[in-house]
Amino acid sequence: MKNLGNTIIIGIDHGYGNIKTANCCFGTGIIASDKEPVFKENLLVWNDKYYLIGEGHKEFSADKMLDEDYYVLTLAAIARELNICKIYSADVFIAAGLPLTWVSEQKDDFKNYLLQNDIVDYTFRGKDYHIHILDVDVYPQGFAAIINNLGDFTGVNMLCDIGNGTMNVMYVNDKKPDPRRCYTEKFGTHQCMLQIRENLMRIYHTEPPETTVTRVLRFGTADIDEAYLKTITDTAREYVGGIFLRLREHGYDPKLMKLYIVGGGGCLIRNFGSFDGSRVTIIDDICATAKGYERMLEMKLLRNGGKL
Repeated sequence: MKNLGNTIIIGIDHGYGNIKTANCCFGTGIIASDKEPVFKENLLVWNDKYYLIGEGHKEFSADKMLDEDYYVLTLAAIARELNICKIYSADVFIAAGLPLTWVSEQKDDFKNYLLQNDIVDYTFRGKDYHIHILDVDVYPQGFAAIINNLGDFTGVNMLCDIGNGTMNVMYVNDKKPDPRRCYTEKFGTHQCMLQIRENLMRIYHTEPPETTVTRVLRFGTADIDEAYLKTITDTAREYVGGIFLRLREHGYDPKLMKLYIVGGGGCLIRNFGSFDGSRVTIIDDICATAKGYERMLEMKLLRNGGKL
């Protein structure tokens, strides 16, 4: 969250697995109901409906505007950022993003989707919010995560943003992104999770909780049977091998360029990949993209006198 005069800039990274802001990260799972639920820890009330936020995650879809879920998740993200500073009424600019190769096609529709209400009154976690959404700007995912460190990107660099649903690849040459060499593939970490489930079911006829598998992927181990752990880690190594295969198909050569990994998939590269640490940089900050969105919108507003 950034303050610009009497307005607030909030960057939101609308992932398939998690929503990220500059200071928060929560699951995209959402359960809607016409009646007030029993458990209310992450309850959002808007438009006479009740939404439990953050339980699990949404399924992959190339169109995030098919339903109202990402709009409601946006309201929750705004509330979580504002609550940090105990602000409950604000004029807000939203800085958001889309996969690299989808921006030009979906940017206007996604902007209108997030602007469907200029004034929004709702309740989240028992606090009432009155939000005036002034405008929305949409940026390419991945690149935003490095905007504050662009000075380091001399020579030829490949940027790989591995999210839950997609993997985005971009070349950044001498501090400038190359729009001719941007790629988006449906090869996010959820594909690894699906393969792990399939292998465990096929070999052991069991399916452990997703939280257990996630712990192995994040930290490389968990307190489970060694045979199960081996199957999970072997599958994760195969998935990471698939990432590097796809990078090579897009021209990756570690002898000619440096590789930067952003997004939640970075922990899989670190735990299960084989690479030269002097040529590969993993950016661990899961909120880096949201922070980059804020910085890019802030610079744009300063150039334009506070207007988009």
